[in-house]
Amino acid sequence: MIRAENIFKSFGDTEVLKGIDFLFEESKTNLIIGKSGAGKTVLLKILVGLFEPTEGHIWYDDVDFCTLDKKQLQEIRMKVGMLFQGNALFDSMTVEENIRFPLDMFTKMTFKEKQMRVDSCLEKVSLEGSNVKFPSEISGGMQKRVGIARAIVLNPKYLFCDEPNSGLDPKTSITIDELISDITKEFKITTVINTHDMNSVMEIGENICLLDKGKLAWQGNKNEVMDSDNETLHNFIFASPFLQRLKKRAQQ
Repeated sequence: MIRAENIFKSFGDTEVLKGIDFLFEESKTNLIIGKSGAGKTVLLKILVGLFEPTEGHIWYDDVDFCTLDKKQLQEIRMKVGMLFQGNALFDSMTVEENIRFPLDMFTKMTFKEKQMRVDSCLEKVSLEGSNVKFPSEISGGMQKRVGIARAIVLNPKYLFCDEPNSGLDPKTSITIDELISDITKEFKITTVINTHDMNSVMEIGENICLLDKGKLAWQGNKNEVMDSDNETLHNFIFASPFLQRLKKRAQQ
């Protein structure tokens, strides 16, 4: 569980977040959604400790993340997996070397133990046998799965995903969504996803935080989206003409 408590964030005279309170639940896919400039990325960066809030607290279970010293922060970060928007794979490393990198950096496992863990993660993302390929030799969807494998290689308690479907075709996006959802449930991870992908919202949005102009505008789950009378939510969900037509058909 991660809890944002009265989070404010300003950059100079510009106030980006304005009192965010939200509970990110364990074993659920927690989505942060909103228009560009709503504060999604800033909130995500505060949650992982890349930004400090101007005011407020971030709780990891019963630990106040904002008050920890360097050593204590490192202990928390060892429990965190991160899937970056651009995958952030090392081009000069093979698939297995990319996945093994966190194990090399943060553990004292033997090479054999690391290899077993890498192979296990590759199997989890359905990339068995891709060990010695380089990122340039595999598709964008496969690169994203390598990123997921690397994010879970340390058995994280918390998983953060920044626009995981960015640049992917609809079919591959669905595959990535399902994979993240399955991993979340299987390993009881607190997963936080920053996204504007409406398929993700409607398919795996178990706990949704909608930001608008730096404020929490709506919270709920995928089953509550269509029945909500929240104007800000509807303006975001049905932004495209195609979805507006679908909405009208559903109401007829």
